[in-house]
Amino acid sequence: MSAAEQTVQAKSRSPLQLGQVELRGIAQVTLSANAWTGLLFTVALFAEGWRTGVYGLLGAGVSTATAALLGADRGNLVKGLDGYCGCLTGIALLVSFGPSGRTVLLTVLGAAVCAVLSAAGGRLFGRIGLPVLTAPYCLVAGVLVIALPTAPAVTGATARVGGFTSLTAAEAGRAFCDGIGQVFFLDKWYAGLILLVGILLTSRAAAVAAAGASALALLTACAAGLPADRITQGLYGYNGVLCAIALAATFLTLTPWTAGYAALAVVASVPFTAAWEAFTRPSGGSPFTWPFVVTTWLFLAAGPALGRPGISFEKAE
Repeated sequence: MSAAEQTVQAKSRSPLQLGQVELRGIAQVTLSANAWTGLLFTVALFAEGWRTGVYGLLGAGVSTATAALLGADRGNLVKGLDGYCGCLTGIALLVSFGPSGRTVLLTVLGAAVCAVLSAAGGRLFGRIGLPVLTAPYCLVAGVLVIALPTAPAVTGATARVGGFTSLTAAEAGRAFCDGIGQVFFLDKWYAGLILLVGILLTSRAAAVAAAGASALALLTACAAGLPADRITQGLYGYNGVLCAIALAATFLTLTPWTAGYAALAVVASVPFTAAWEAFTRPSGGSPFTWPFVVTTWLFLAAGPALGRPGISFEKAE
């Protein structure tokens, strides 16, 4: 190892540098490598509850440390790409099982497995030009929640109203905020707004995409006649928020065509989320962010076959 490489490695082990990597790992939940964004996200987690913040930090830290120990790509480590799935896994397990020693152990083990699955996913999906996104988290959390249920599985389909679901102004405002907050399982409206400010620190385009997607998903869920209580909780919005950030502000060149394409993905994510919810409910599972992952994969995969600027990689302007 050269002297220059030793110097870089030494700096990377400083508490400040390690803290930045941890924060970037949390920020990468919304496809950002901005440590300030990660800091605001962490504030939002602790605003929801101190346990939420602790489990999120624990998951991100363990996943990143595991990737480092296994010799993962240094560039990805510094960008936080090995931390976000662990972060979400920790919070998901806390929400599913409650705070306990067992949940801590599951978080550590689950976050470590996320690091391995992220490496495997990067190698496999990279060959076809698709990002891993949050698939490792969905796999790990989904398996654990189904395999270790804490309550009897609920049967039956989600009840729907016979037309447009009406919400009060207060309920619509709560649904808008929680549509963003539920990305991290946050159900306090102000936590969702803190997340939105964090996204804004990374990119105005991403913030506009997130806000617009939350509103569009809310309207789509109401038009579909989905239950008012679940709409208000933001449960049909967060996948659309992630789809919009991915397609309109991250992977595709922003053009009017791209914006419309992302909006279509947001609309599609709502019934997809409802269907996934109905599919997993009998086994005690959850959609997590599978609707975001699959919808984004499909829309990115379709891009090269389409001929509009920004949507097609070959025709991007």
